Amino acid sequence: MKKIVFHLNCLERGGAERVVANLSGQFAQNGYEVYIATQWQGADEYEIDPRVTRVHVGLSEKQEKHGRILKYADRIVNLRKFLKKTKPDIVIAFARLANYRALAATIGTNIPVLISVRINPVGFYDFLPDKIQIPLLFRRAAGCVFQTPEQRDFFPRFIRKKSRIILNPIGSQFIGNPIPADKDREKAVVHSGRLVDFKNQLLLIRAFVRVHEKHPDYVLKIYGPDSFDGTREKLEALIDEKNARDYVLLMGGSSSLEKDMICGAVAAFSSDYEGMPNALLEAMALGLPVVATDCPPGGPRMVIEHEKNGLLVPVNDEEALAGAINRLIEDRALAARLGAEAAKISKRAGADRIFEEWKDYIEDILKKA
Repeated sequence: MKKIVFHLNCLERGGAERVVANLSGQFAQNGYEVYIATQWQGADEYEIDPRVTRVHVGLSEKQEKHGRILKYADRIVNLRKFLKKTKPDIVIAFARLANYRALAATIGTNIPVLISVRINPVGFYDFLPDKIQIPLLFRRAAGCVFQTPEQRDFFPRFIRKKSRIILNPIGSQFIGNPIPADKDREKAVVHSGRLVDFKNQLLLIRAFVRVHEKHPDYVLKIYGPDSFDGTREKLEALIDEKNARDYVLLMGGSSSLEKDMICGAVAAFSSDYEGMPNALLEAMALGLPVVATDCPPGGPRMVIEHEKNGLLVPVNDEEALAGAINRLIEDRALAARLGAEAAKISKRAGADRIFEEWKDYIEDILKKA
């Protein structure tokens, strides 16, 4: 039985965490011995398959009293001790700091490390520590999973040439649902995603205020948990400033988005940057007509062909976003056609297909190890 260790910071609700929760369960279901090694446990986390073992490799109470540099070393040492004890066939790291930790912790071992970049590298992988660690540590990676070509092309050739691009898996609950007839759709624009600055729900609200001026019978429903970065407070302040409490609704987090969103008239996404937005994939799988910003590093552009299965608008363009939403509200034949085409994303990014892509890549790496 092959043994896999996934390593990331925690399993709090976010894109990378959702992918790990899904993939780890699928590997366990297919006979792999699977561990998830995390630095801490969050307040609101994804559930994992009971066959997956969750392990804490974060700081001990004593280590918490150490200085910043020593804490960094402690985290690597803790992970290394766990890996030497567990002896996995491969370590799969998700996100920036976990990538560096996994690569450092396996120095001097024969354990291959598959890293994964989950965000726009511009602004996240271009600081001085990255310029030192990427040449030193990324060379050690057995491979790297990117979500878009734009992500991949940011990095040196030595990592690009041994990488693959794999989309995020769509949860099964979003696939195969009957697409509602237009007469059954709510007069609602829907959005899902954590309330966090880079998703720019402030832009979405400002754009929808414009939409509401033309279509006062429509509401905006924003589903998503608070990230506690101050975004929710800013959204509430803007809603009050625009006197929009009656038609801009912060719905909070939901565990039944496939039911909550499916009857929306339009799904809108306003991010400044994303890796591969799960919420967009899910809305498309539900057959919703979608509008999304064409944000770096190209996630929406990977899955949306403009005017074929959705609409793309420039980043931070309030007028364009409002115009695209209005267009879909007013041209319901176009909306229906785009929604039907959008639902075909399930064939590209269904959980089983994405699992097979990961499995094939991992098995290829293990053959070369």
